[in-house]
Amino acid sequence: MLNFAPYLSTMNIPQSSFPRIVIIGGGFGGISLAKKLSKKEVQVVLLDKHNYHNFQPLLYQVSTGGLEPDSIAYPIRKVLQNYPNFFFRLAEVNEVITKEKLIKTNIGDLKYDYLVLATGSETNFFGNSEIEKNSMAMKTIPQALNLRSLILENFEQALLTDDLHERDALMNFVIVGGGPTGVELAGALAEIKKGILPKDYPDLDTRRAQINIIQAGDCLLKGMSSKASKKAEDFLEKLGVQVWKNTRVTSYDGKLVTTKTDLTFESATLVWAAGVQAVSLKGLNAKEFLTYSNRLKVNEFNLVEGFDTIFAIGDVALMETEDCPYGHPMMAQPAIQQGKCLGDNLVRLLEEKPMKPFEYKDKGSMATIGRNKAVVDLPNFKFQGVFAWFVWMFVHLFFLIGFRNRMVVFINWVYNYIRFDREARLIIRPYRKNYSQFKD
Repeated sequence: MLNFAPYLSTMNIPQSSFPRIVIIGGGFGGISLAKKLSKKEVQVVLLDKHNYHNFQPLLYQVSTGGLEPDSIAYPIRKVLQNYPNFFFRLAEVNEVITKEKLIKTNIGDLKYDYLVLATGSETNFFGNSEIEKNSMAMKTIPQALNLRSLILENFEQALLTDDLHERDALMNFVIVGGGPTGVELAGALAEIKKGILPKDYPDLDTRRAQINIIQAGDCLLKGMSSKASKKAEDFLEKLGVQVWKNTRVTSYDGKLVTTKTDLTFESATLVWAAGVQAVSLKGLNAKEFLTYSNRLKVNEFNLVEGFDTIFAIGDVALMETEDCPYGHPMMAQPAIQQGKCLGDNLVRLLEEKPMKPFEYKDKGSMATIGRNKAVVDLPNFKFQGVFAWFVWMFVHLFFLIGFRNRMVVFINWVYNYIRFDREARLIIRPYRKNYSQFKD
């Protein structure tokens, strides 16, 4: 066993003769790793700027009023409260000083023996500051709540204007990005238009509401099978969603959506779901190991290139393999699997045993387009429709953390299915948008 000197920190982490493993990020990868190390002879410190784990695949249901945010979030401290030698600190990491094995945060500094980056990803606007300023993202719970408020406020505002042109712009929703997030959000909005808006706004011609999904490529759900892509497009069109392919959005000033073609949209709401990038940290942003999407190059053991004590897992890690030359998909499964594998490898490393290379087991991908409509691609089986929808629900319920969250989500889904309703359509905290520009 290697020897590690005990030391204090300004975060009031107690001294320990065990090696200190610091995990930055409480997402799928960070939680998976922490659980794996829970009963080992190590001191685990997990840092995150939120005190909860966020189940991102269901964020679109929060933004469309299908679920409340507390049903897809779970306290990090509760996840790991019974584990010895585990410490959580609510902190925002500012910098990593690799030479000193030191982390600088907004609550103080912390030394580490091994550092694991599980910082996840954020919305990628590809350097377009205008779109970043005026569009809506949906990667966090606060962003999902902002979008929910804006959607509802747009219809409230549409009631107050006699200008048909302005009203149409307020009820025109543009979603940029044809991946699972964009497709699932478009389907949810289409169902709201069909089943809820006519009852909530009888004095408003909600038939004029439009849902547009814009994809720069030639197909939706890139990365899934061509059959799943085609079926998802068919499902959306049957729901009344307008699908625009081979169309790249170039600007959005808060009112007008401009594309590389002659196509334009006047809309009060543009949701940007066109891409993500890894969350990088100061001190770990050198060009020699940082890729174009901010992902850190790692070897087969998730060890960051050029370091022997810094690891990266999940969205922030780019491991080039024969099957995944551009890295593993930035989804939950690779993060969970890498977290478990790294947990075993860290123990082997401390016991001076050789580490085992990570092998990704592709368990498939899926997306739902609404009621009784989903597409599922498994390694040896692909299917769509009602059965796929039930499979999608079962998988998402299984991966939710906490029995209470599973029950609440399940009951909400059953209620929404029977009543064709979404009772969480509440403006809890208004999202203030300047509507004056639509009066021009």
